[in-house]
Amino acid sequence: MLKVFEPEDVNSAKSFWGDEEVMQYCLGATPHELLSKTIDYYIKCHEEQGLSVYAVVEKESEQVIGAAGLNLGSSTESVELIFHLNKDSWGKGYATEAATACVDIAKRHNSVEYIYASANPINTGSLKVLEKIGLKYQGMKWFDDVQEEEAYYEMHLE
Repeated sequence: MLKVFEPEDVNSAKSFWGDEEVMQYCLGATPHELLSKTIDYYIKCHEEQGLSVYAVVEKESEQVIGAAGLNLGSSTESVELIFHLNKDSWGKGYATEAATACVDIAKRHNSVEYIYASANPINTGSLKVLEKIGLKYQGMKWFDDVQEEEAYYEMHLE
């Protein structure tokens, strides 16, 4: 289940964005002092654009276990799908469920034309999620932010 982040979710965010192992294929863990700013940014994105990165909530416990959503670039025509879950939530289908919900959000937002995502080719769990939800592999692509080639996927919306 997805929900708009709230400022009090900062402590839960340490278990995914603040964890080096979870974030090893991204830019590394976010320092604790920046987590509040990250959450505030995503709250603002949702309020202003209707698209954002959201908190992933485990239904049974109602605990925030991760983040999934759509990173916005200079326009909402193309959005980047991301998902990060705490280690205790890996392998339970939560990433697939959250990523599917994000695709549904993008489809309902009239301005989104395509979704893209990338993952380190070693991160086979994320690659499987992207394929399972219908994104199509486009090849390897260089990304300046992480200074490496990643597997690149797209889904064009109709």
